[in-house]
Amino acid sequence: MDTLGSQVRPLLARQRPLMVMVAAMMLLACACAVGMVVDDRTLLGVSVWVKPFKFAIAFVLYGATLAWLLNLPHRGSRWTRRLALVFVVAGLADVAFIAVQAARGTFSHFNKSDDIVNSVGQTIFMYGVLGLFAANLVIAVILLRQRLADGPTTRAIKAGLWLALAGMAIAYLVGFQGEQSARDANGRMVELGAGHTVGATDDRPGMPITNWSTTGGDLRIPHFVGLHALQVLLLAAVILAALAPRVPWLRDEGARAAVMGVLAGGYTGLLALLSWQALRGQPLTEPDLLTVVGASALVAATAIGLATVRARYPARGVPLPVAV
Repeated sequence: MDTLGSQVRPLLARQRPLMVMVAAMMLLACACAVGMVVDDRTLLGVSVWVKPFKFAIAFVLYGATLAWLLNLPHRGSRWTRRLALVFVVAGLADVAFIAVQAARGTFSHFNKSDDIVNSVGQTIFMYGVLGLFAANLVIAVILLRQRLADGPTTRAIKAGLWLALAGMAIAYLVGFQGEQSARDANGRMVELGAGHTVGATDDRPGMPITNWSTTGGDLRIPHFVGLHALQVLLLAAVILAALAPRVPWLRDEGARAAVMGVLAGGYTGLLALLSWQALRGQPLTEPDLLTVVGASALVAATAIGLATVRARYPARGVPLPVAV
């Protein structure tokens, strides 16, 4: 059985920039966790260190997944390694700025203050976000027509990459939510060029841990769901492979790939539903009838899709003929 070290060593050798970034983000997450305990300063009702902590964890998950993915044999690996370096530089610059602003007790996102640190940081932040999106987009295009692993895993990777891009793109919708003012941890009023919340301001009460709004629609929710589609779908592929020895009809790779296609479609529907709910100014915790109907239809469609796949494959996993 492979040890964790034997799995990590090839990544360190071939995807060193990404793994260095993952290690740096892990250290930052630990530092932020300490900061949340020893530093009582708050922004919008939560510790100043919550935001860099969440970003560090997100980059650990995404960076490690991307390193594993790009370590798979594929055409264009020289280009994807270069794009991974772009991702690393942009990610480190963006999260470093978020951490610096947290240490200063002020806002990183949308901050319109004219002090030199914020002005330079906002420029870095803007180009960093663009670099992250562009690197992921080109990687997704390069891998689009390639078979990277078995059928279910390849389908999970491709769907996950495109959904992650959709999640990144949703962040740009935040810029249309209008300006607002908020008090920073130093007691100063700061002008913010936009906000996460639709139909309310960002200083209203939020959910525990995530701080997602409970008074308006919050675009951070579909942003989060889209960004982590790659990890969720890959986990689903692992679960399907684990179930295959005990579930006869899943032993066929085609059956598992078809299931993964249904799950990817369901996840896409979930991302669309959450985006629609947020843009209508509706909190996740208070869905209206339209949202409930939409969610019910999505669950039903996913269930029908899974039942169709199950009917297509008998117990031995051999597809039945399709009537013409």
